[in-house]
Amino acid sequence: MPATRGECQPSHCQFICAEQMPLHIGIVACSAEGAALCYRTICTEGTRLLGPHAHPEVSMHTPSLADYVRCLDREDWQGVGALMLTSAHKLAMIGADFLICPDNTLHGALADVAPRSKLPWLHIAEVVATEAAERGYRRLGLLGTRWLLGSEVYPQKLAARGLEWVAPSPDERQEINRIIMDELVYGVFKAQAVAFFQRVIGRMEDHGCQAVVLGCTEIPLIMDDGNSVLPTLDSTRLLARAALRRTVHGAAAPA
Repeated sequence: MPATRGECQPSHCQFICAEQMPLHIGIVACSAEGAALCYRTICTEGTRLLGPHAHPEVSMHTPSLADYVRCLDREDWQGVGALMLTSAHKLAMIGADFLICPDNTLHGALADVAPRSKLPWLHIAEVVATEAAERGYRRLGLLGTRWLLGSEVYPQKLAARGLEWVAPSPDERQEINRIIMDELVYGVFKAQAVAFFQRVIGRMEDHGCQAVVLGCTEIPLIMDDGNSVLPTLDSTRLLARAALRRTVHGAAAPA
């Protein structure tokens, strides 16, 4: 019989009290590649906090990506929010304690979604902004989909920390969006895409940026500190690590 809160059940050679059980993470997913990277990070890095082979309970719900893209293409943020809430309600019903969304773009609807959700959320841009401030960065490059770069998702959270940012040019935004939506979400990783991101990040360095936000959860699949001229702020893994801290310590970042 599985352990439940309020009971103690034997696990291997020890007893784990319910009060010490990690919280159940609910993942409101959008694209498979970004969500999978977030999920893998939670499971593989959970051992640092919970011991060998251990990670918190994790559940994920994913509607068809096409449903989200149809809403995004017509700027239907109410539709985006409705899809997110459907996932949130299903995750609440199966016992999740709090929610994360490993998709930066969808956070454009979170301000309307969070008050209607039964469960609290971590905000990916708040997590990234906190990390940037703690590492002493003051001016950041920002990469992401055209929808994200046209939104207030990051500007609001970065400004609240007194941080400046530089966005790609209109032509760069168009190509970044194409790479993300036509290649990365399908698990297609090309050397030409890496080279393009490297050029964009190099221009951001020329404009005084001290680090770059990988503000699409698929970008870390091809870019990292090893091939970027600037230090990277990996939104996918930073969100996963914030969720791990939340599940163990119970300290949620504000939505």
